[in-house]
Amino acid sequence: MTVNQNSTRIAVDAMGGDHAPEQIVAGAVEFTRTGAGQVILVGDQEVVEVELAKHNAGDLPVTIFPSEGVIREGESPAMALRQNPKASILVSTGLVKQGHADACVTMGSTGAAMAAAALVLGLAKGIDRPALGGPIVGLAPRTVVVDLGTNVDCRPRQLVSFAVIGDVFARRVWGVESPRVGLLSVGAEVGKGNRQVRDATELLNKSGLNFLGNVEANELSNDKVDVAVCDGFVGNIVMKLTEGMGAAMVDHLKARLTGKLSPENVDALVEEVYELS
Repeated sequence: MTVNQNSTRIAVDAMGGDHAPEQIVAGAVEFTRTGAGQVILVGDQEVVEVELAKHNAGDLPVTIFPSEGVIREGESPAMALRQNPKASILVSTGLVKQGHADACVTMGSTGAAMAAAALVLGLAKGIDRPALGGPIVGLAPRTVVVDLGTNVDCRPRQLVSFAVIGDVFARRVWGVESPRVGLLSVGAEVGKGNRQVRDATELLNKSGLNFLGNVEANELSNDKVDVAVCDGFVGNIVMKLTEGMGAAMVDHLKARLTGKLSPENVDALVEEVYELS
């Protein structure tokens, strides 16, 4: 395969995640076969080499960068990073800092990923904490929800910083000229919500962002806003509810349609529903 030297270089934490490194390596190989970019697998050299050898990846833009150890779920991120400065997530993030990679991806500890980003890459002026966000509803793939679990206790001005992060994401990734920002609440009417939401509303109205006011959870799937802002406690519950509902819907449809449609048609329909949920 001819490698475009200007293609995106992605440092992948090969050791992070429930099924690492097997599935991480397999996914990295599958990605590079598309020609969309280069991958640097960061992890235990010998272990990653064994996994990579299972794939016919000799002509693919995949390289290995050694690290030592991994931060596990449940560990205190700050303490674990101090005790293991050569952990895969720290090394992966460091490759971005050093200019050897354009982006870093991990399926490991969310807390460790956020802490590594703040420690190694730093924070933009006016941003107190990194935030976790992304499109979570298949029917609205261009609505980003921030935060999804990193920050469970937030002050109103931190919600404003999440709105700024989402605004930049929508502009840079989706090319939206003036992203519509909404604040996730229990009602769309002005004044609805707890004190955190009401105080954040005042700040967002003065922020210069294209703030539309409150948005309800049932509106996340109808493209009402490009950025939906909430604290990580609320966002994580919303994310896991949509995941659970999607999985339950798929199981229900599969059970009801099996025997009524061909197995191929059942699988195709279930896959389509799963992607939308």
